[in-house]
Amino acid sequence: MAARTAPRRRPRGVARHGRLRRRGVLRPLLALLAGGLAVLLVSGASVAAIAVRSATSGVETVALGGDDAPEVDVSAIEGGANVLLVGSDEREAGSAVDAGVVDGVRNDVNILVHLSEDHSQVTAVSIPRDLMIDVPACTGDDGTAHAARSYQQFNTLYGEGGMNCTVTALEQLTGLSIPFAGKITFDGVIEMSNALGGVDVCVVDRIRDTDSGLDLSAGTHTLQGTDALAFLRTRHGVGDGSDLARISSQQVFLSAMMRKIISGGTLGDVGTLYKLSSAALSNMTLSSSLSSPDQLVRLALALRDLQPEDIAFVQYPVVDDPRQAGRVVTSEADAEVLFAALRADTPFTLGDQSEGRGSAVDETAPVPEAPVTEGADPAAPTDPATPPADAAVPDEAATPGATTPPTTTLPSTITGQTAAEATCSQGSSRG
Repeated sequence: MAARTAPRRRPRGVARHGRLRRRGVLRPLLALLAGGLAVLLVSGASVAAIAVRSATSGVETVALGGDDAPEVDVSAIEGGANVLLVGSDEREAGSAVDAGVVDGVRNDVNILVHLSEDHSQVTAVSIPRDLMIDVPACTGDDGTAHAARSYQQFNTLYGEGGMNCTVTALEQLTGLSIPFAGKITFDGVIEMSNALGGVDVCVVDRIRDTDSGLDLSAGTHTLQGTDALAFLRTRHGVGDGSDLARISSQQVFLSAMMRKIISGGTLGDVGTLYKLSSAALSNMTLSSSLSSPDQLVRLALALRDLQPEDIAFVQYPVVDDPRQAGRVVTSEADAEVLFAALRADTPFTLGDQSEGRGSAVDETAPVPEAPVTEGADPAAPTDPATPPADAAVPDEAATPGATTPPTTTLPSTITGQTAAEATCSQGSSRG
């Protein structure tokens, strides 16, 4: 991705969804998603096999599209693979989370993960819980038929029809096929952050939320356990107090978490990797299409070579709902640009002003140095529009008939960041 022009702005990486050259065999989301992604991050086939086979022994499963749905290799789908990760607010018996008052079961966190066909990029699209949509007819996890309904809140879908109805609605909304899904509970979030030894999170100004019990001063905090969960759940304590602000604040945590997981120290620690996969899987319900150990190992290998700049966190494009305060509806033009790129599995870049409502650039983070061409004078000025005389010619240009996949720049109204970008959560006086 092109570098930002603002002072101290960290470069934004290109989301590569085209059929670009593979960089190796295969390395790889909210603490509510964190658990899901950690399963996919085990490095090395033998380690992955041992960890996953052990941890999947008691995993609950749900059949997507019926028991007779054909099994598909998640690492070899034409056009890339799509996985829905759901964070549920339900409390299990003996949960470490204060039960409180729970009116039904809601899918409060919904992240659609797209793995490009060439395994060079992961895009995680956060679907707001307050999104109002028209729900198609669907068959629930228990086989119950549900009629189509208009103007429904997205986070009611799981409680009414389970994973199947949530997936069916999202497929209609995005035009993408979603053959894989997983749900993680609050306790999975806690165990994931503990397995990592905490995640370092930057806070611009005080975050105080009496609902979640979170109280953080400005600065950097290492969050784990119930504190990490409270940070990911806080809504009134960040930005403008909206669910959209919570999503951008969650992306701050996720980006920091992915940088830590991908660091050599974590990926090289077999014990930590085993804890990550076990913490995630022991608190998850997986679609049967994703639950086999072999399938999870294939997915782990497909993500093994990813770097932070290859992971993009994007918020589903919305505008305020004119019919009901506090709700949002799809921004049709922006959504079409985003999902057309994902459907075509083509590269895109994030817009230059795409920060969210609850986060800001970490001005204290070091700015990566630009690479210096061997033999060049590092003090010499450079013109970004003029390539060096000895610049290598891309393989595509050297091969007759070869074409480079077109790159789309997303509208700046679509908020997001890559995992390589250091950002801070912004507190709110509304907490």
